[in-house]
Amino acid sequence: MTDGTPPGSAPFAAQLANALGAAIARRGPDYVPRTHHLDAAGRPLFTNRLALETSPYLLQHAHNPVNWFPWGDEAFSEARRLARPVFLSIGYSTCHWCHVMEAESFEDEEIARFVNQHYVAIKVDREERPDIDAVYMSAVQQLTGSGGWPMSVWLTAAREPFFAGTYFPPRDGVRGGARGFLSLLGALSETFHRDPDRVGKASAALVEAVRQDMQGTAAANADTCDLPTRELIDATVAHYRGSFDSEHGGLKRAPKFPSHVPVRLLLRHVKRTGDAEALHMATLTLEKMAAGGLYDQLGGGFHRYSTDAH
Repeated sequence: MTDGTPPGSAPFAAQLANALGAAIARRGPDYVPRTHHLDAAGRPLFTNRLALETSPYLLQHAHNPVNWFPWGDEAFSEARRLARPVFLSIGYSTCHWCHVMEAESFEDEEIARFVNQHYVAIKVDREERPDIDAVYMSAVQQLTGSGGWPMSVWLTAAREPFFAGTYFPPRDGVRGGARGFLSLLGALSETFHRDPDRVGKASAALVEAVRQDMQGTAAANADTCDLPTRELIDATVAHYRGSFDSEHGGLKRAPKFPSHVPVRLLLRHVKRTGDAEALHMATLTLEKMAAGGLYDQLGGGFHRYSTDAH
């Protein structure tokens, strides 16, 4: 068994190592580490600072070989001390592609070693820190035109993004990607050190774009009436009607991310107008959700999304 330090990282200070050991011990003898890096006794080979957190998502990554930090001053101080860029990964515990990227990249010892030797890595749970998620999602959207999770953002020690994306395959050619995560890590680290002016210009432009986007959102929210007009609700119902999946319920799309908000709006609209078609859209959606694989037929509760139109 190793001392638990992630590969390519400096040994943890005694105080941190003791705190991590105590955190794992408190989980008791039935604790099953979520990693395939285990010794012969089933104990984790690696442990990082996320073992001290309470977020289910962060705890899922506590035994990755990546030397993850939680969001906070310590991580950015370390980036300044080491003169390194920051790699920020944002996701949530029920995100399918977050777990794919974890299995392919964050559990890969070669990739983790490169991250640990060239970056300060930070994990954020978007469900606990929607404020952080909103800022860097704006950066992803400014650069790529779309967004999603896992969110992958490269930052300076001043917390300013200079490159961003979502899921990346682990290596060149995997899943049809021309450039994989490992190659991208290398290229961005090299650019960060070799051409700081280019990084600074990219960061300044992106920060300004995010600032304008966030200010525009705030201004739009400030100008919005507390209550929507009847015309706006009718227009929303009409839009839903045009996108409705009459066979499977919900919207015509795959994967499907059912939300309670449209159904609630439809039912309130029905109460106000008696619209039989709106009632049918709401009830069919709920019936299909309850009868299908989206619903946990044994334990109860609904999964966040389905991967197909059913």
